[in-house]
Amino acid sequence: MQDFCARLLCGPDSIAFVEQPSYDRTVTVLRRAGAEVVGIPLEADGLDVDRLEKLLKDGKRPVLLYLVADFQNPSGIVLSAEKRLRVVALARQYGFWIIEDAPYRRLRYRGKELPTLLSLAPDRVLFMSSYSKLISPGLRVGYVVSPPALSAELAKMAEDTYINPSYFNQAIVYEFIQRQWLEPHIAQLKALYHPRLDAMLSALEHHLSGLATWTRPEGGFFVGVTLEAPVAADDLLSEARAANLVLTDGRGFFANGDGDRFVRLPFCALTLSEIEEGIARLGAVVRGLSE
Repeated sequence: MQDFCARLLCGPDSIAFVEQPSYDRTVTVLRRAGAEVVGIPLEADGLDVDRLEKLLKDGKRPVLLYLVADFQNPSGIVLSAEKRLRVVALARQYGFWIIEDAPYRRLRYRGKELPTLLSLAPDRVLFMSSYSKLISPGLRVGYVVSPPALSAELAKMAEDTYINPSYFNQAIVYEFIQRQWLEPHIAQLKALYHPRLDAMLSALEHHLSGLATWTRPEGGFFVGVTLEAPVAADDLLSEARAANLVLTDGRGFFANGDGDRFVRLPFCALTLSEIEEGIARLGAVVRGLSE
């Protein structure tokens, strides 16, 4: 879906704004579609909207802004209510599209749900989500909600690409929802994942205090960690492998190539003991590189 949206909206010499850090594969997809990808820093309450507005006032004209407003990948940050209003106002003023990617939105473990950008500006937002995080990643079933003119073009692009997605997989999702299994299943996921998030935050406090800062998400899959010391990503990845840790290269999340000191930590697929052991190993690695 991201690829279809990128191919529809972007082209040579176009500009696409993303959060920084942002989902690494989106950065790749937008560049493959011909766009210059410009990263806008994240703050504790989401996108730096002052920076976004300055870029626009200085003459940057993006065709789109891609963001994950709820439990952002890779940081876990949520875009605040105030900033949601400012972002859609700027989209209307300067005429760019917002791609709101929301695969983690239903996985809120605490706090108050905020309105989608789609609900605030249906005329400027392409809202996409997936059942990969809620039912099964192997189903590969998702959807896009967009203004009718764009929906028709996206549907034609999809048809020209793969004729149609798997009816069998769509039927599985349909039956799952029709039999009213989805809501209790989401409740089970929240009950499973919430303690794992808490365990990761506790382990970070115990093993990386003074060595790094990190986000404190209220839901989703990820905690974003920024190391304090000026560590080279290649050294971090090498030492992590030696400690039997698998880390994603943080540089891929940054459109400008930064990210040496950034670590994305997923917690949902790990047991509490694995989280404690993994963060202890990460702490030892970071401590060794900082000395």
